[in-house]
Amino acid sequence: MATERLNVRIDQAAVAVSLREHWKMFLIEGIVLLVLGLIAVIVPPIATLAVEILIGWLLLASGIVGLVSTFRMRGAPGFGWSLVSAVVALAAGIILLTWPLSGTVSLTLVLSVFLLIEGVVSIALALRHRADFSGRWMTLAFSGVVDIILAVIIFAGLPGTAAWAIGLLIGINLIFGGGALIAMALHARGPAVA
Repeated sequence: MATERLNVRIDQAAVAVSLREHWKMFLIEGIVLLVLGLIAVIVPPIATLAVEILIGWLLLASGIVGLVSTFRMRGAPGFGWSLVSAVVALAAGIILLTWPLSGTVSLTLVLSVFLLIEGVVSIALALRHRADFSGRWMTLAFSGVVDIILAVIIFAGLPGTAAWAIGLLIGINLIFGGGALIAMALHARGPAVA
């Protein structure tokens, strides 16, 4: 039991040292996330469209790679299922690129699940590291709470909010995530705590 406590303290000290050594990188990442979040909040329909197009291209590329690899391995077991999977990815990518707003409701639901999970993980991480970050851990916990609230808001406004919700919610998420990183970086740059 004493060895486990010692190992936990050693791990916490290693995390604190690593944060202190790399605080500038955390600060830069936080600032970039904050700026991108502000842009997405100012023009949420454009941010939503950008996400739709990105996912469309990813699915299209996935479908093309899937078709090529499936036909190269024609004799492999599961050829039919691999072919179906590749065709579905290809079709979904083409649909999202041709009519980007057609998938907003589905993608908005996926985003809400992502925000819910990210919120829970952020809160768990904040609670895990509250001793290392003193009062700053509450910023990360607050960010997690905001993610969970945003996930609930999505469900309440569907389907009408789907056209702009993705961009707005990603923007808000980036703002709070960036703010949390900035707060942690500024705290980590201080002198070592004994």
